Amino acid sequence: MSVSQQFVNPAEAARRLGVSVKTLRLYEQQGLIAPVRTEAGWRTYGPAQMARAAEVVSLRKLGFSLKQAGRLLDGAPDGLDPVLAAHQSMLEGEAKRLADTADKVGALRKALADGVRPGQGIRPELGNLTHLILPAATPGASFDLPWPWDGQRFDLPPLTPLTYITGPLGSGKTRLAMKIAETLPGARFLGLDRATDEPTDDVSIEPALAALEADGAARSDALVALLATLTAPGPLVVDMVEDGLDEATQEALIAHLRQRGGKAQPLFLMTRSTAILDLDSVGPQETILYCPANHGRPIRVQPYPGSPGYEAVETCLGTPDARARTAGVVAIWPSSQ
Repeated sequence: MSVSQQFVNPAEAARRLGVSVKTLRLYEQQGLIAPVRTEAGWRTYGPAQMARAAEVVSLRKLGFSLKQAGRLLDGAPDGLDPVLAAHQSMLEGEAKRLADTADKVGALRKALADGVRPGQGIRPELGNLTHLILPAATPGASFDLPWPWDGQRFDLPPLTPLTYITGPLGSGKTRLAMKIAETLPGARFLGLDRATDEPTDDVSIEPALAALEADGAARSDALVALLATLTAPGPLVVDMVEDGLDEATQEALIAHLRQRGGKAQPLFLMTRSTAILDLDSVGPQETILYCPANHGRPIRVQPYPGSPGYEAVETCLGTPDARARTAGVVAIWPSSQ
């Protein structure tokens, strides 16, 4: 094989890594990878660049921010022990869940074998099978959707630690978010005026603030108010979580929220930022709800290219810079009757 055959273009590199070309470009912008340039100036990836990119992808899937991933890969793990401890706790919880599921499968197989008679097959109850394939999660809720859906019934998926609510302008995602906060017991809705909603002198959030600042976050009233609200129990629904936060802060914040573990209180994050909702990094304990532009019923979208709604979600998300350029833009609806 010639040297040239060992190098691949961005599209092929992204395909092999299971990410998008846009994600590779982001890794490059953050200084995590450095593709080789051809004489014509085209980006290309050789074995060393692919190995480095694979390490970044793996760390991102574990929930590390780009800054944390860079520190680890550059051999500077100082201050990351709490992060690694949180990951270990999350993985141990997932291992226990898988072990419990394996035990249930074994018990079901035994019950099936004990119940089989010549000429007669006995199959397990479908409900038992359903409990085996669905991840452990808090049950969701059912409610009538508000305007602009005008009363259609909606079944909220089982609650996970992180649920993203997204959709284009005018899709009704804010009304959906408010309805979720109204429906779930003990839930709260945090609006865009959150910088004045909560006290900013709560010393209990200082450790979290310090950890976020170490990962590149900028302290602000919006960030302090958000962290102060997170300390209260119960589900929390946040309107446009990226509002008032720069890109580095968004990156650090979502990494922090992912590291809470599988038993953390459910968070519903309205967002249209790729820094918050990075489709390549969405984990099994995260849910995406998408509100279509045509006011069709909200749908759950799986974070895999080709799944229903994936391209629509990808299209409505923007980089933090692009989101900043459209800050304050709202959709105007006629008054409902």
